[in-house]
Amino acid sequence: MSEYSVQSRCECQAILSATLDENRQVRNGWAARGRGREVAPAHSIGSANERFDIGWLCPYCGRNTLRTFYAGALRPVKGSETPAT
Repeated sequence: MSEYSVQSRCECQAILSATLDENRQVRNGWAARGRGREVAPAHSIGSANERFDIGWLCPYCGRNTLRTFYAGALRPVKGSETPAT
């Protein structure tokens, strides 16, 4: 199973990140600011489309942050692909 990683900045400058599965559904989300790292609930919107959105709830400032991503620009996370048999 392939995994993909996406990142964006919140308005408070926290780095919002999410790991996606091969269907572009969020597996987990987190936010980092300084040396801290917190869970940031995230979800995919319109993941079947070429351009889709991911929404995060930033744990640092409480904002709901929505970002658009292009499916063709996603690259697998190293070591996440299963070898062919």
